[in-house]
This record gives sequence, C-alpha cells and structure tokens, in this order.
Amino acid sequence: MKNYISHDPWKIVEHGFHKEHNQITESLCSIGNARFGQRANFEEHFSGPSLQGNYVAGVYYPDKTKVGWWKNGYPEYFAKVLNNCNWILLDLRFNGERLDLSETEVKEFYRELDMQKGVLMRTCTVALKNGVVIEIESRRICSFANKDLGALSYQIRILEGSATIECDSLLDFDIRNQDSNYQENFWTNYSAHLNKETAYVQAETKKTGFHVGVAAQTTLRLNEEVQAAMPNQVSEAKLGHRYELSARAGDTIQIEKYAGIVSSMYYELAEFKQKTERIIAEAAQKGYAALEMEHSQAWARKWELSDIVIAGDVAAQQGIRFNIFHLNQTYDGSDDRLNIGPKGFTGEKYGGSTYWDTEAYCLPFYLFTAEEEVARNLLVYRYKHLNKAIENAEKLGFKDGAALYPMVTMNGEECHNEWEITFEEIHRNGAIAYAIYDYIRFTGDAAYLAEYGLEVLIGISRFWAQRVNFSKDKNQYVILGVTGPNEYENNVNNNWYTNYIAKWCLNYTGAQIEAVRQKEAAAWDRIQEKTRFKEDELSDWKEISAQMYLPEDKENNIFLQQDGFYDKEIIPVKELSAEDQPLNQKWSWDRILRSCFIKQADVLQGLYFFEEQFESNVIASNFDFYEPLTVHESSLSPCVHAILAANLGKHAKAYEMYLRTSRLDIDDYNNDSEDGLHITSMAGTYISVVKGFAGIKVANDALHINPALPKEWDSIAFSILFRGQRIRLQIEREQTIIENLSEKDISLLFNGKETRIASNKNSILQQTL
Repeated sequence: MKNYISHDPWKIVEHGFHKEHNQITESLCSIGNARFGQRANFEEHFSGPSLQGNYVAGVYYPDKTKVGWWKNGYPEYFAKVLNNCNWILLDLRFNGERLDLSETEVKEFYRELDMQKGVLMRTCTVALKNGVVIEIESRRICSFANKDLGALSYQIRILEGSATIECDSLLDFDIRNQDSNYQENFWTNYSAHLNKETAYVQAETKKTGFHVGVAAQTTLRLNEEVQAAMPNQVSEAKLGHRYELSARAGDTIQIEKYAGIVSSMYYELAEFKQKTERIIAEAAQKGYAALEMEHSQAWARKWELSDIVIAGDVAAQQGIRFNIFHLNQTYDGSDDRLNIGPKGFTGEKYGGSTYWDTEAYCLPFYLFTAEEEVARNLLVYRYKHLNKAIENAEKLGFKDGAALYPMVTMNGEECHNEWEITFEEIHRNGAIAYAIYDYIRFTGDAAYLAEYGLEVLIGISRFWAQRVNFSKDKNQYVILGVTGPNEYENNVNNNWYTNYIAKWCLNYTGAQIEAVRQKEAAAWDRIQEKTRFKEDELSDWKEISAQMYLPEDKENNIFLQQDGFYDKEIIPVKELSAEDQPLNQKWSWDRILRSCFIKQADVLQGLYFFEEQFESNVIASNFDFYEPLTVHESSLSPCVHAILAANLGKHAKAYEMYLRTSRLDIDDYNNDSEDGLHITSMAGTYISVVKGFAGIKVANDALHINPALPKEWDSIAFSILFRGQRIRLQIEREQTIIENLSEKDISLLFNGKETRIASNKNSILQQTL
C-alpha cells in the first residue's frame, strides 16, 4: 500500500514530488469526458517514469496475438484502444536547458485533481541547473461542455535569474502503445497542415481504418503582451509553433492551448479540419477561464445525480467520490457502440476492451444514477454483437444459433487468447443474461425484452444446452472443464456458480418466452422466425435445468466451489506470511492452482446475484467459509464481499472490504495502479454503499431499503433514479429521511414495512443503527 496521497473529501492531492510514484499519480489524476481522455502526464518534457497516454473512445487496433503455442479457436488478435495524438505538449528551454522535472531540482510541488470541478492542476517551483528558478502553475480540462475540446492554461513566473526562453507548443502523433506486441506503430497515412495560428494533424489506424484529427491553437503572453509564433514542423506527425522570448525575474509567461479532437466515429473525414479549427477558434475567443467554468458547471449537474456524501470519514468520502468521478468521465451512455474498458482512459492494460465486468458490476451504477437510456445502451451494445457471439460459438463447435459472448472484445469478436479464460470462463454468458433481468426488474422496461433482449437470451440458453452433458454416474447434467470467477482455479468440473447461473438462465429464458408469447404475439412471431426457435427446445431446457448438478455439502450448508474442492488443504489467508502475498506475484501458477486460495468471489458471486433465492443462514455459512480463503487479488473481489457482509450484519468486515474497494487505486493495494485504474471495480464501490450499507434492492417488483450504517460513519446521503422517479436518502443513526423528488407518489419497503411517500414530500423513518 502507498500513503502519499492526502485525504481530502473532493480532491486527489499529492504534496511534494514523489517521482518514484509518478506513474501511479498519472493514473489517479487522469481526466476524460467519455469521448476522449488522458493520463496526468506533464505538459513539458519528462524523462522520468511515465506512461504517456491519450485515448479516443471507440478507436482501436487488432494487435496480432503473440503466443508461444497456438491452439485451435484462438483469436488472431487482441484488440487495443490506441494511444493517440499528444496535444498537451509544451517543450520548454531556458537558456538552452530543457525543462525536465526528472533532471532539475524540484523545490516545491503540488498536484491536484479537483473531482468536483473536473480540473487537473499543478504548481511547482523548479531550480534549473543554469541558476534560473521558475514557478509553474498549470490547469487542464477535457471539456464536459464540448466533448471534442481539450484546453490547458500554463503559467510560468521567473523567480530568479533571466532567460532566453524557447517554447515549442506541439501536436505529436508519432505515438506508439507501450503494450504493442511487436512494438508496431498502429497509425499511418499522416496528413498535416500548419499556418501562423493553428496546427492540424490527422492519421488513420492500420487495418481498422479509423481516422482521428486534432487541431491546436496556442496563445502565449509575456506580461500580458501577446507574442508572435513561428510555425514549426518537426516531422509529418509532429508539428506546432515555436515562441522565442526573453524574460527576467518577476516576469510572467501565460500560455493557453486549445485542442479540437475528432474521430471518424462521429464525423466525416472531409469535415475534420474545418470542424476542429472551428472548435479551437471558438475556444480561444472564450478563453480558458470561461471554458473551465462551463466545464465545471456540467460536472455539477453530474454530481447532483451521482454524488454520495459520507459524514465522519474523510478517507471513505474521498474513496467513493474518486470512484464516481472516474465512472462518470469514462462512459455517459450516449452511444450504444461504446462500452466500458477496465482501465477507461487511464492506461493501456487489458486493451481498453469490454469484459463481463460491465454487466456484473457497472450496469447497476448507471441504473441508479442516470436516465434509463444509459443502461439500456449497454444492453443494446451486446444485442448488436449477437451475430458475432453466434460466430464465436461456431468457432468452438457449437451450432444452431448458440451464442457465446466473448470474454474480451471491441466489436463482438473474441480477442482473448489464454485458453483457461477464452475457452473455459463461460460464466460470462450468464452475466449478460443476468444484466437483462437486472435492467428490466429495475426499470420496468419490459419492452426491451421483445425488442432486443429475448433474442440474446435464446442464443445464450442454446449455448448452455449444448455445453452440458449428462453424467450417468451422477444421473444429472454436468458442465465440465471450466474456469469460474475465481481464476485461481482452471479446468475444473462443475463450478457451482457456472452451473447455477446456467440453470437460472434456462429457467429465466423459458419464462420470458412465455411472457412475450402471451403479451406480444406479433413480436414473438418475429423472434421465433428470426431465431428459428423450436418448441422442443423449451422442454430440453426445462429438463436440463431440473437435473442440473450443483456440488454441495448439505450437512454444513456449503455450496462447493467445484468438484473436489474439499480435496484441497483448507488454510485461511490469515495463516499466510506477508512474504507470500500477493500470490500472483510470489507463487508459481502450479502452486496457486493446487491451493485453496480464492482470487475473488465465486460461490459468493452467485449468492450476491441471487440473494433472494437463499436463506440468510445459507448465505452466512458460505460467507464464513469462503471469505477467509479469499486473497482479494482481483479488483472485483472486495465489493461483493462488502455487500454480503453488510447484509449479513458483519459490519466490521463490510467496512474493511469497502475501504479496500474504494481506495484500491488511491492506496495502490495491489501494486498495479501505475498502468491504469480499475474502472469496473469502481462501480463495485458504488454498489457496496448503495446495495450494501443502504441495503437497496429490487425484489418482487418493489424497491427495498434496509440500512446498515458502519460505526465509522455519522451518515450517508445520496439520490437514486428508480423507474423515472428520483429519490434522495439521508441515512443517520436513528432515522432515515427519504425524499421523493418526483411528481408522482412512490411506494417502497423500508426494513420490510411498506411506506408511501407523496410527490415532492419526505418521510422520516425511525431506526437504530
């Protein structure tokens, strides 16, 4: 764990320059606007540890897979969101010496991400080797008010000495991904234009043919006097303007730079240059201060819907807002072609692709905090990839419309190539089916089922029906050779979670077929014809579901993670030495696979999803057995445990797990924040508060609230959207205030008791927490 970030309710603050942690801070302070984003790289040249990163949503490249042993069914590529044009670059020299915080004496340093306003800022005092001492103040935004605009303000004050200053304000499109399998530049067909005021460069991705165009305009003032610029083209992919001036102690240099960033996801190539130049001309006319104000006002509207206020615990408050901030700037739901990458705009790991994390963890955040369309678009994204999911299944030998959604994807094709995940971690199919169920029960949008969802459910159920086989020994259906959510077990038989969600999925799909058939006969006729659905499929599904094998220790109320789990030596994590952890960095894979230790919730993942189907004592016995064996070396692990622990009344454990998930990246729990943040885990942090400590869930078509406030907190307050109505909760020790901010009355269950709240009124409900 690291502890160099100061606790603050609204900010991520680095006091003093921690060069050794710079890549971590670059990740933590990343900014974006759901259309593009960037890591918190310095504007000036920096030769120290850094991962330069600028990313544009939806623009990717199929990087050729690099594996030692090829297996039938492996995808040929791993899709990667591309490192893009660096528009912030200000290359500065003072009396010929390059400004580089890695090489100069940094006398004072302060870096801050203001999450309330969405602004990255930095101040520092630097003593160059030639005796010149300067003070820098920089501010930067990826505008929420104009999703194609980036802007920065960079001020230099000369404290000691005098200097001839050279400043190159550049666009640099000569960019490579650090995770390129073959150190390849993924961009080609550069085109550049340069005049006295603006610089413009565009490029095309190899193979995928995406185009990105970037224009920049810079204004530099010396003591309020605008300085002349000289066009400077370094190469076909790197160009901008050079400023040369002289300054002495007391002088101030003010630089404002605006960038218009567009892609072929949204614009025709022919309009790129004109569009970007119009963006930066309008930005320059407004000036940086006005742009930042517009941007911060847009952020205020986001926070109004999604903020969680925690009283009495600054570390917890900082943690939840940090997570909400990055979720909001990663995805806004306006485009059903986009999804949520595990690193968002904060790094290159995992390729920026879509995983099952979206359905299992992210969807609830957007259900609670955004209009219905946002979550709906996440599901439409999967519907549009249904044909690819069917192709993916066909490649593995499945047929007749069976669909296997990819573990990792950009365009619906599987692009992951570790056999134990690509071929075996098939529980991802269940998460996509569960998301349809979760969305409909929360929003009441039954129309989605006939319009999109049922086709997906049929494809997934066909996969399960073909993936099982009948065991004569057990006289039941089994699922062999899988990897469950616990990736520290590979190629196991009858993973309980996988078998259970397959069983549930077959039942749910059958029920929804009957519902659509009865209520929307015309829609069912269309679906039946399109999917070539046969009635005997339903009877097969019912038989499989009824006879699905689920490994269980009935005497102790334990669902066994898989066949043979009790053959392992059962050792609690607390008996491991610190030198052994994290296991994935200290142990061989062979040793991990033979151990009892669990990476993340597996059986408990199923109990979290289907809590209402199990008695609380069964959930408790499984929690008490599996949590002590869990090393939480997946970012997705602590949140599920926090929710279950809160619901079971295990408040200390719930709070421990909450802090771990909410501060996972801030405190660098898993020693991996330097290559990007864990965006999907952040959604888990949100639901650990809302579903865990506030106890909010939807069951039997009703909203339930069952608070369980940690002793470390005085209160929590937030609002949610439920079926078009906005509700605000203030949960305190002795009472919960529920305010109906909508124009219709609402009914809900508070601690099991039905409560009706009139429109635009509140209700004060007593409790003891």
